[in-house]
Amino acid sequence: MIIDLKSLCTFIETENANIITDSRQVNDKDIFVALPAATSSHLGKKHAPYSYIETAIAKNASYIVLEKELYALLEKEHTIQENIAYVVVEDVRESLGILAQTKYKTKDLPFTIIALTGTNGKTTSSYLLEHLYTQCHKSVAVIGTVSYHWEGHYEEAPLTTPDCLHLHKSLAQMREAHVDVVIMEISSHALDQNRIAGINFDGALFTNLTQDHLDYHENMENYYQAKLSLFTKTPKLNKAMSIFSADSFGQRILETCANAEGFILAEEGKNLCKSSSANACLQGQLLENTPEGLLIEHSYKGKKWTLKTPLVGEHNACNILGIECLALQLGFDITDLDKLSTFKGVPGRLERISAPKGNKKENVSFFVDYAHTPDALMHAQDALRKAGFTRIITVFGCGGDRDRGKRPLMGEAVAKLSDIVILTSDNPRTENPEQILDDIMPGLKNAQIVHRIEKREEALKLAVEISEKGDAVLVAGKGHETYQIIGKEKFHFSDQEIINDCLKAFE
Repeated sequence: MIIDLKSLCTFIETENANIITDSRQVNDKDIFVALPAATSSHLGKKHAPYSYIETAIAKNASYIVLEKELYALLEKEHTIQENIAYVVVEDVRESLGILAQTKYKTKDLPFTIIALTGTNGKTTSSYLLEHLYTQCHKSVAVIGTVSYHWEGHYEEAPLTTPDCLHLHKSLAQMREAHVDVVIMEISSHALDQNRIAGINFDGALFTNLTQDHLDYHENMENYYQAKLSLFTKTPKLNKAMSIFSADSFGQRILETCANAEGFILAEEGKNLCKSSSANACLQGQLLENTPEGLLIEHSYKGKKWTLKTPLVGEHNACNILGIECLALQLGFDITDLDKLSTFKGVPGRLERISAPKGNKKENVSFFVDYAHTPDALMHAQDALRKAGFTRIITVFGCGGDRDRGKRPLMGEAVAKLSDIVILTSDNPRTENPEQILDDIMPGLKNAQIVHRIEKREEALKLAVEISEKGDAVLVAGKGHETYQIIGKEKFHFSDQEIINDCLKAFE
């Protein structure tokens, strides 16, 4: 028989029934939602395999939620089970959001929910915003690349944005914990797969868009369309929106969303906001850029102010501006923004490691950064170059089983701004590590000095050994990660730990 989604929601409310999306985990009387495989939407509409439904029925599921095209195929194959209730819907992912809302009572929540998206800068932006709200005595929850955490709860993040059911369950837990604000990093995969179905955002930030994840999206336009959906399709349509207007894709969002506001870091004496778009704009200008930090001058709707921060690099100035632009739309006052001056940084985002006083390497600065795209590498190196370090030594690699097209581009990015390059493994996964390095090498043809050392620990050891007074050593790619994936296994591996161990030899 066929029942409608509304009737199923009533059943969930009265029976507190379980919703399952993995047929292998179905138990007696559960509701099974037949989600398609996690493939990019540009490949066309996909359906859950028949076998998923067969498994769920064999495990005695009480309801099967599926899209009408799939139900029509089952009818054609004469595999409809008369004793099973089918819930036939237009969009199974959107329907899962409605079911999750019902199960966890998350349709109307008593807190602000903010989404952050973009290729680079999401994690730093989430920590900046968390710091701002915390300093204003608000209880904050964060869902992001490093962890999912709020008061009384902490879990390491297997995904930047978890699945729809996990999200709604977490929101319900946050409500019980009396959270005031939820900050979520939203990946392009999560947007494309609509993992955020049923969640109403009060604010959204776009940091930038540069080449990444093309193994999934195939081209930049598909990647952009996934990001754009957060601003045009995801309720609330009248949410606060902060958009990096120096990015060409950001300009397109501003042209599409009339109520969005832009932010930009301008060169001295230039006013880019007036000429770039009709949207309101927060403009910043660097008055100081040193190894000790930044001094940023701001201009917004006729008001001017300055902010001093210990963060290093122009990209961090942009991260601050993006958060400020969003915060001002969400009700913060300009005087509140001074609280950002006490923010020390994020684990694995230009995270500084210093040798103890008396160590032979005490005048070398080591930075561990998550940069794993050409653009992120350029920004990290540029930040160190403009801060005035004598030389830049960069240790980097590329992940296996990921976008091969960006590998030579990563090499080019490092070759342009580093004095010494140490090419090594990242997370090779199931690929041959040496083949990954071979793919990167063409991009390094113009590099000054290149060392190729496949074992990452040995590469880090060399970086410490050859560094000299005034140098900045940038260790890129893994950031906060405490593991390395070789084959299909995870092994404990921390760039920070190894650097500190290597420094002991110079005490």
